[in-house]
Amino acid sequence: MKAIVQTAYGAPDQVLELREIAEPAAGGGEVLVKVHAASMHPDVWHVVRGVPYVLRLMGAGVRKPKVRVPGTDLAGRVESVGVDAKKFRPGDEVYGEVVRINQWRNAGTYAGYAAVSEDRLWPKPASISFEQAAATPTSASIALRGLRDEARLRAGQRVLINGAGGGVGAFAVQIAKAIGADVTGVDGRAKLEMLREIGADRVIDYTEQDFTRNRERYDLVFDVAGRPWADVKRALRPDGTYVRIGHDHFGSSAGPLLGNLGRFAGLLLLAPFDRRLTGLRGARATEDPMAAVHELVQAGSITPVVGRTFPLEEAVAAIHALQAEQVPGKIVLTV
Repeated sequence: MKAIVQTAYGAPDQVLELREIAEPAAGGGEVLVKVHAASMHPDVWHVVRGVPYVLRLMGAGVRKPKVRVPGTDLAGRVESVGVDAKKFRPGDEVYGEVVRINQWRNAGTYAGYAAVSEDRLWPKPASISFEQAAATPTSASIALRGLRDEARLRAGQRVLINGAGGGVGAFAVQIAKAIGADVTGVDGRAKLEMLREIGADRVIDYTEQDFTRNRERYDLVFDVAGRPWADVKRALRPDGTYVRIGHDHFGSSAGPLLGNLGRFAGLLLLAPFDRRLTGLRGARATEDPMAAVHELVQAGSITPVVGRTFPLEEAVAAIHALQAEQVPGKIVLTV
């Protein structure tokens, strides 16, 4: 089968190659999926580059990737099932996030086929395409955990989503609206119309207006883009909540050793003294986030936004497009 193979850590042009490799086989509780689409997201860039270095100790591999084929999300059709697999049958359309713990590792979805534990997969809703399905698991789950479990967002609250036009942000807008919140989306001009289309009540072009200085106050700031806390707190009500997503703009806003983890640690030290930072402590999820995401997609409450697709062989170009941060919604590879 064709696959994108990562030979080392480094620049995508130097360490990623399209190769013919052996097709995997489904183990006991696994299914073999014929991959139709796989999503591109910032954690893929981090594992390709191997930065921040701490990620290598979190399962990616110290000197080189343990798993040679990148990618964590997929959508496709079940080709065959392992002897202990009971959930799906050959021909079923499925989607899911292959990794169990964190996305800072390769998981083999940038390939023609992938062997996946069946408990990581969900039936693909007929209402969305394979590309939309592949775009969903990682980004929508991050958005849901932040809004539901960390912020405990409630109907009627005012939420500002900074970086609303990207993969996580576009899902966050729709999930917040499904909860019943009043949503303001912040991003560049090219993404504002998309934000209106998916339900944002108001949009702000960050190049023309600084939301931290316009005297508006919010119950929640969901910060994907990563503004400094000293600025963001001006936009929060005294009893508001701040949730920060660890996006470091592909290494440009954080160091190579720990990335954004150092900034999170500093904010956590402040959290006992400022109730607005309680959303950074995390909260135990009441259920698998993909269970709720799947229900929202089936109900039509969220529609995955795919801004651009690339064929598998153009994975390097897709990573460059991701790093440019100009594509609204998600970038997806088609296989």
